[in-house]
Amino acid sequence: MRFAQPTRTQFTIAALTMAVVVLASNILVQFPINDWLTWGAITYPAAFLVSELVNRRHGPMQARRVAWVGFAVAVAASLVLAPARIAIASGTAFLLSQWLDIGVFDRLRHGSWWRAPLVATLLAAVLDTAVFWSIAFAGTSDPWVTWALGDLAVKLALGVALLLPFRLLIGSNRAAALS
Repeated sequence: MRFAQPTRTQFTIAALTMAVVVLASNILVQFPINDWLTWGAITYPAAFLVSELVNRRHGPMQARRVAWVGFAVAVAASLVLAPARIAIASGTAFLLSQWLDIGVFDRLRHGSWWRAPLVATLLAAVLDTAVFWSIAFAGTSDPWVTWALGDLAVKLALGVALLLPFRLLIGSNRAAALS
């Protein structure tokens, strides 16, 4: 299947968006909302939306490029703005979950419009949560298991909620591609 090559501007916007989402999530995960949720769970699902939009329009190779650039920028900034354990946990979880998300999305892309983003996001969110929380907070006195479960629940709910923006944005991309 042939995919449209992104313009430099499209690539830059996607990569910067990815970096901002990951950096914001790395900072916000340090601030609990309550005993079972941190602010990072609210921002992080947008990373899957970004890679899935790039994957849909430009293919898995470009989605991986966006993930690599977003990863590099976000981890470098996170090392300055967040504790090293958060940056390392985030980088590891991000790469593993993005690779899973991109691969699952690509395999399911030819089905119903909602199946690929839904299944890819849900599987990647579970992997991301398990890897991130077990590296970032294991051995601390923080209630990280309940935070992880709360964050996962919110990521899953937001993964479903982000189907509407995904549909609207791929519809506008399709219209732009035809003109």
